[in-house]
Amino acid sequence: MNLPAQRSGASAAHPDSSEDTQGPWLARITSVVTLLFGAAVTVGGVWLATLGGSFYYAVVGPLLLVTGILMWRRSRHAYSVFALVLLGTLVWAICEAGFNFWKLAPRLDVLVILGIWMLLPFVFRRLTRARTSAWKPLASVVGTSAIVLLVSMFIHHDEIRGNLPDVPFDGVAQGDTKDVPDTDWHAYGRTSYGDHSSPLKQITKDNVSKLKVAWTFRTGDMPGKDDPVETTFEVTPLKVGHTVYLCSPHQRVYALDAATGQLKWKFDPEVKDDPTWQHLTCRGVSYHETPDMARTTDGAEPPAECRKRLILPTNDARLIALDADTGERCTSFGKNGEIDLNDGMTVKTRGFFEGTSPPVVTKQMVIMAGSVTDNYSTVEPSGVIRGFDVYTGKLVWAWDSGAKDENALPSATHHYTPNSPNAWTVMSADEKLGMVYVPVGMSTPDIWGGNRTPTMERYTSSLVALDIATGKRIWSYQTVHHDLWDMDLPSQPSLVDLKTPQGVIPAIYAPAKTGNIFVLDRRTGKLVVPAPETPVPQGAAKGDWTSATQPYSQLTFQPTQKLTDADMWGATMLDQLACRVMFKKMRYDGPFTPPNLQGTLVYPGNVGMFEWGGIAVDPDRQIAIANPMAMPFVSQLKERGPDNPAAPNAQHPPGSEVGVQPMYGTPYGVDLHVFLSPMGLPCPAPPWGYIAGIDLRTNKILWKHKVGTTRDSTPLPLSFELGMPMLGGTMVTGGGVAFLTATMDNYIRAFDVTTGKLLWQDRLPAGGQSTPMTYSENGKQYIVTAAGGHGSFGTKLGDYVIAYSLPEQ
Repeated sequence: MNLPAQRSGASAAHPDSSEDTQGPWLARITSVVTLLFGAAVTVGGVWLATLGGSFYYAVVGPLLLVTGILMWRRSRHAYSVFALVLLGTLVWAICEAGFNFWKLAPRLDVLVILGIWMLLPFVFRRLTRARTSAWKPLASVVGTSAIVLLVSMFIHHDEIRGNLPDVPFDGVAQGDTKDVPDTDWHAYGRTSYGDHSSPLKQITKDNVSKLKVAWTFRTGDMPGKDDPVETTFEVTPLKVGHTVYLCSPHQRVYALDAATGQLKWKFDPEVKDDPTWQHLTCRGVSYHETPDMARTTDGAEPPAECRKRLILPTNDARLIALDADTGERCTSFGKNGEIDLNDGMTVKTRGFFEGTSPPVVTKQMVIMAGSVTDNYSTVEPSGVIRGFDVYTGKLVWAWDSGAKDENALPSATHHYTPNSPNAWTVMSADEKLGMVYVPVGMSTPDIWGGNRTPTMERYTSSLVALDIATGKRIWSYQTVHHDLWDMDLPSQPSLVDLKTPQGVIPAIYAPAKTGNIFVLDRRTGKLVVPAPETPVPQGAAKGDWTSATQPYSQLTFQPTQKLTDADMWGATMLDQLACRVMFKKMRYDGPFTPPNLQGTLVYPGNVGMFEWGGIAVDPDRQIAIANPMAMPFVSQLKERGPDNPAAPNAQHPPGSEVGVQPMYGTPYGVDLHVFLSPMGLPCPAPPWGYIAGIDLRTNKILWKHKVGTTRDSTPLPLSFELGMPMLGGTMVTGGGVAFLTATMDNYIRAFDVTTGKLLWQDRLPAGGQSTPMTYSENGKQYIVTAAGGHGSFGTKLGDYVIAYSLPEQ
């Protein structure tokens, strides 16, 4: 480092007037910044140490204060003390975080930047009064720190590198694929098996990089001033024949030409939404085609109208049947083409029971579930599952999970049980076995269970198989006992016919918010992959209780190590320190730590490691592609008071699923929020989101890579590949390519199914919180996704449906 030579004579003892003027000013500004930083680290470090956390901040903070004082005095010893601070921090950081760049960065970034500033010649000569080599030790430590950070950028952590089988297995085929042409996509998961997989193979890992936009359709359905915060565009379109069908957030239905994206017809159910509703979304419509020799459930001939029909659920509790060719109502279905899903309910407030996910449609039945308002009250609509005649809309059966008589139909003397556990996500079905598979949630409020009855909790957070014809329960498996964390089954289960040495097993894969994937024989509900009962933390809030054990599947993405304060993160040392203090103030004993007044860290968080996107299965290769994430939440019970009244009033309407939620009818409200640093970053260190490959023969995770960047989550367009949270699922094709659009950055991505390698990506005009699909038209394969964002997820809102295809040869 070349420093200016000291002047001879009087000027050597007395700097020139410019230096004499600027020297003290620059030294004092740098000193004040260092002193303020040191004071903050000292206070936070002492606080953390008293909470039982790391003592390092309490040591380094005073040394920074000494450094600042020496700077003020323009003493060369400031460099020696600061070099010691940086060296000690480097050693401590490596011991705590290893060579992990994103964990090292917040421990070192401010100190390295300050060190570089102090080494700049024009700064150095103003912070010291005489010629000195005091800069050399600091330069060595700064250089070493920079090298460590640079090298750590190329070391991959928290990832698995391997290969999935790339050859199809003989003798294994999904049982329902014959009912759907290869060119089409007839249900939310393409088929009733929920595999989110297509046999199409025109697009391959060798040519996927050539994909271009083939057509774009804009619905014109944008959020309005009276819409709830969680207004979302989560649809997975259908493709039947030559038409693509989809719905928008206000449940408007659009039929598009599959080759061009041109609008054929549009239907508007005129949903009168309200800002107090928790959701405004439509994940899709369902399709039914009248087969030859069809009969209604009463044995009559079906009506002549609507030989091809769409079934549309709405957020104001209606179920509507439309002619798929014209968009007109099927007038013989219910009353003028619709059913009121509030019939039989004791609570009929619009918006409290919402049809957000498409129903299961079989040859004769429409099987409908629904979402209820979470954490508002103990008196809410039932989560009853109902089977309706697909032609007439007649109620055939009901399964009311919280009722003493599960199958009792409503009458003048009987209503569905308020607060029965609901099933808000997509269901699956096996018509050959005659079963529909229901991923059951829980009775609201979610975070308090002190007043739940054993009857109400029989099927909470369970996978339940019902008889398609009668609604009778065949089997059930509970994935969380006495759920106090909203850790329900959020995803459509995937049905897979597994080839094993003992023969083909009809299996069902049920992803859970906990990160567990429960694998059962779908005929009997018996576990295929063990899920031993494991002891979990105890000590519920007064008036509640906890289960001593919970099932842990041996196929899981749940973190194996408990978090410590060393796992906390931030953009700088200060907000990382703040996260460490907040972490130590809460109760956290690992997964299933009970909610309490102190505040509980829920990790994985309430939003879950899996959400409604589910997993994608290639049945020929016997593999699955998943996109788990891990976002930390804070759950803190709140005693009743002025800001948390015991009864509803105009100032406390239902609405958002975050913030203080009232839980009327219980002793507490609850404050639910993401565990963030003061700068708005998740406190646990990244990655937060992955894409992963599973070998279904061995139930092993053979590759796992972080996915998603900060491109659309920071004020500046900085694109750091951290592995981001996501909402939506994956889709796989016969060409060996998986597609994903769910991340917080606005991209559609394609991955090599065998290795997980990123093959292609393209910018979307809005958030892609949806699950893609694919189809073929006129010999050309298309990849289609909705890009409209998610209100409470914070991604850019829009109204786009975009189709990609390979260019003409």
